[in-house]
Amino acid sequence: MDEGDAYQELRPLLFSIAYRMVGSASEAEDLVQEAYLRFHRAVAGGAEVDSPKAYLSTVTTRLAIDHLRSARARREQYVGDWLPEPLVTGEAADPAVHAETADSLSLAFLVLLERLSPVQRAVFLLHEVFGYPYAEIAGLVGRSEDTCRQTAARARRHLEAGRPRFEASRRQREELARRFFAAVDEGDTEGLVGLLAADAVLVGDGGGKAPALAAPLYGAERVARFLIGLARRGRAAGIGNAPAEINGHPGLLTLDSAGRLLGVLALDIADGRVQTVRSIINPDKLRHLGPVGDLTALLGGG
Repeated sequence: MDEGDAYQELRPLLFSIAYRMVGSASEAEDLVQEAYLRFHRAVAGGAEVDSPKAYLSTVTTRLAIDHLRSARARREQYVGDWLPEPLVTGEAADPAVHAETADSLSLAFLVLLERLSPVQRAVFLLHEVFGYPYAEIAGLVGRSEDTCRQTAARARRHLEAGRPRFEASRRQREELARRFFAAVDEGDTEGLVGLLAADAVLVGDGGGKAPALAAPLYGAERVARFLIGLARRGRAAGIGNAPAEINGHPGLLTLDSAGRLLGVLALDIADGRVQTVRSIINPDKLRHLGPVGDLTALLGGG
């Protein structure tokens, strides 16, 4: 496999690993590019690379581990709640960023992974999501095979209680999401409350750069009233919406009159109810999806 073939064939896998590791599409792209640069230098320098996949997976994983170690300090200083950068998935998405499985790509799962150390996250993802054997993972992360098995077991215990549950049927998820967004648009508070779990939560991520919630909002009625009020305010400001699949799950793109992206809304649906609503309006987390508008200006400074 020459370098060009390696890039075309392995980029989707490497991006998938890097994105799940760091929770950022733009940073994942940078990590993959750096891995290929190192691969190119190694080959140009005369190194014999028997398996480009093993070499590039190793470099990408180790770069992601190093990146996470430095990112943790930044996230502790992050303004408000931190959420991953969203991906627009579905049939029209770039195949390099399309999910192998929606559940392992969901925002809920990526948030849950924050409980793990960088090495725990790498071992867990490589084995549980990407199917790497422990013997191969040991070489990727520089640990023994037994240590990797123990690390994966600890990671599973950390994640077990919080592992997200999702509606099994994609059709049912999409139908509930359609009714949910229609109720928001129509200002139907009672109907919306009926579609939300009693303990539903709304989480917003503005990163201090857009007018987001200062803290999560809990309870079906509070969430419903907030969303309906926000939609009313948005319509008055000329803001529109477009349904989208976000990280493998139902969601919405919020757009200004020129079609520039203002925010992304994603739903977690289980047991026939919307359990969690996640709103990402930090413009830095939207730029990889296209032109970004100025939500703060449209809403008059928040």
